[in-house]
Amino acid sequence: MYFSRFILAAALSIPAAASSAHEFWIEPQRFQVESGEDMAIDLKNGQNFVGTRLSYFQNQFTRFELAQGDTLIPAEGRTGDRPALKATAPQDGLLVILHESTPSRLKYTEWAKFAKFAAHKDFPNAEADHTAAGWPREDFRESYTRHVKALMSVGTGEGADQKYGMETEFVALTNPYSDDFDGTMRVQVFFKDTPRADAQVEVFERAPDETVAITLYRTNDEGIASIPVKPAHTYLFDAVVLQPHTADDKSVWQTLWAALTFQVAK
Repeated sequence: MYFSRFILAAALSIPAAASSAHEFWIEPQRFQVESGEDMAIDLKNGQNFVGTRLSYFQNQFTRFELAQGDTLIPAEGRTGDRPALKATAPQDGLLVILHESTPSRLKYTEWAKFAKFAAHKDFPNAEADHTAAGWPREDFRESYTRHVKALMSVGTGEGADQKYGMETEFVALTNPYSDDFDGTMRVQVFFKDTPRADAQVEVFERAPDETVAITLYRTNDEGIASIPVKPAHTYLFDAVVLQPHTADDKSVWQTLWAALTFQVAK
């Protein structure tokens, strides 16, 4: 049913400098490998699809796995490893790398910074909700978690992504490494197993010359976005949930970041 309905795909181009949030993503050093080859996979944090390589620390994630269909393999490393994961490529097929972080917290000392973030991530009611809750406009805290996936091609790269039970999650409905890929990446965005209708998807497109373009899309009422992509380009899709925080850690807001990275075959 995913392909039977018209997909909302109107994009709004925005300059790279307009993005002030820090994304977190998975970036294999090669997105296309052969079965049995060595894989080096980085975890990155940064802006505009340019980031710092992070090390492997088990206390910083609740989930780190390699998936092919229903087969899940723990991504095992040593403390301080960088790249965060070194492994041997499994059998031919689409390989999905999964990572969910433990909660982190930050403190906003002034309202303007939070307002800019909420506006950029498309939460126009954040100020009204904040005021209605009686929260302070300065020196308040936010808790955030990351829920990220990457798609790699092993050998033929054939296969399909699926829901893997992440709290918020991109599911690729098309395979950018498949021989019949038509140049349109279709993804469905979920939060707690429910499709996110009318959600903003921020798309970072990195060309072979390392230049980055950023566009915005919206999902339709089934949580699906249809996004044109280019051969040999690398992509980061980002979608954020912002909600009041209920855990007793003195944070008033919670953000959950879903991300998906992949590279289109040449």
